[in-house]
Amino acid sequence: MNLMNRLDFRTTPLDRRTLRSSVPRVSVDISDAVAAVGPLITDVRERGRTAVLEYTRRFDQVELESVRVPAEALGRSLAELDPNIRASLEESIARARRVAAADRREPSTTEFDGDGTVTTRWLPVDRVGLYVPGGLAVYPSTVVMNVVPAQEAGVPSLAIASPPQSDGLPHPTVLAAAALLGVEEVWAMGGAQAIAALAYGFDDGEDLEPVDLITGPGNAYVAAAKATVRSVVGIDSVAGPTEIIILADDTADPGFVAADLISQAEHDPLAAAVLVTDSEQLATAVESQLAVQVPAAEHAERITEALSGQQSGIILVADLDAGVAVLNAYAGEHVELLVRNPEAVVDRVTSGGSIFLGSHSPVALGDYCSGSNHVLPTMGTASHASALGVQSFLKGSQIIDYPPEALHKVADHIISLANEEALPAHGAAVAMRFGTEEGVR
Repeated sequence: MNLMNRLDFRTTPLDRRTLRSSVPRVSVDISDAVAAVGPLITDVRERGRTAVLEYTRRFDQVELESVRVPAEALGRSLAELDPNIRASLEESIARARRVAAADRREPSTTEFDGDGTVTTRWLPVDRVGLYVPGGLAVYPSTVVMNVVPAQEAGVPSLAIASPPQSDGLPHPTVLAAAALLGVEEVWAMGGAQAIAALAYGFDDGEDLEPVDLITGPGNAYVAAAKATVRSVVGIDSVAGPTEIIILADDTADPGFVAADLISQAEHDPLAAAVLVTDSEQLATAVESQLAVQVPAAEHAERITEALSGQQSGIILVADLDAGVAVLNAYAGEHVELLVRNPEAVVDRVTSGGSIFLGSHSPVALGDYCSGSNHVLPTMGTASHASALGVQSFLKGSQIIDYPPEALHKVADHIISLANEEALPAHGAAVAMRFGTEEGVR
């Protein structure tokens, strides 16, 4: 019995409406989670740290004396970090920093007749809250992916929140990663209560200043909390489970394809793993590889659930063009091109969070050490959204500077448009500067 469902798209119309409704997709409805976290968020907003302590006791079964992680614990975690893990984190940080530094935006000025100018400038957000999940795994890489672009954007104030372990502190590797990056403010709190605390802050017993932006992944309750507080603070996204979609032809190594599908499936039972191919022979070979590799994996049960779910599958297409159409309709978080000439295909893939070319650029590379960011749009939102990056932590504003001559050149246009929109006071505000109530001569 094959682990993944097969879908035959060889005669399926390739229009966007048909493909979007046909590709496998996880069914995620956070409305119940939103309803569940609403009272919790209100409680944290009203009772602050006291509420956070109570929810931590209830959900994490941890009794905290202090929510803020002491500096000594950060230093100790870094000092005790395995040298190999430290070296790996340092390499990941260095590569991510090089890519992020190249993404910095510079101000630009446009000049018009009469010396009028519009300058677009980019300033960092003042304060950012970075959420690092616990749960099924430990994620020091998430610390790197969130902190580095924020630092390169010039964010002056960073606070990390991560769930406490049984000792009352976040995972020591998460703390070590924070210390390695020079982040001194870390809070031992997780779930929806952490998101609420970052959004509203508290000052009862300890002082947590509210943030302007919250980034970082989490479970359905974290996503629901972010969706709820986004009227108060900015958020990066309301992310769904991780996903990978691979376009492969008869040149692809079926063992590599299977391994890459498994690598994302081990994140979560709801993780999506999709193979698109015009080769039935490859599809069969990948199924055979899955039958061998999955039982041998440490998280075989979780992987099996993800690969056999409705969100995963092997899609047969008529040719490479049809495969590209499926990729763009799917708009996946991670896209792999395991085809004969990926460089010739990549420009045609217009919707994808990160696109990995060839047999030696697996998604696992992007998760840790490619220099790219692994906080990516999911659930088809790569059709319009972007990876987390320097730009995510910048706010743009425009500075308008028009001397009298420059305003005079467009005054009549302003008055005409204002009158057309039945907003005559707009036109009058311009006309009076030139001593007239109607047009400008």
